[in-house]
Amino acid sequence: MSGKADAEPDRYHEGKPNSHKALDSKDERSIANKLAREEQRVEAPDTEETKLSKNDPTLPAKSHGNKPSRGAEIDAEIQREEQEELKRKGKA
Repeated sequence: MSGKADAEPDRYHEGKPNSHKALDSKDERSIANKLAREEQRVEAPDTEETKLSKNDPTLPAKSHGNKPSRGAEIDAEIQREEQEELKRKGKA
């Protein structure tokens, strides 16, 4: 029986990293524990490509040698119109 007793403490450290999903609906963690975990979470900083794509939605496709999607073109148009509107109102 001593072999089983020796292995018992290790079983609590055997889990794989990130094996639990933070937003699992069947998780039994309390709401307070879930909130505490989210407060401790650190988001990864934006990559250079992500920063540039926030300024120009068509840039990722263009930088990879592809034609921008219609959605990216519409986003760029909306962004351009909003900038013009802000300039017209004198806020940018």
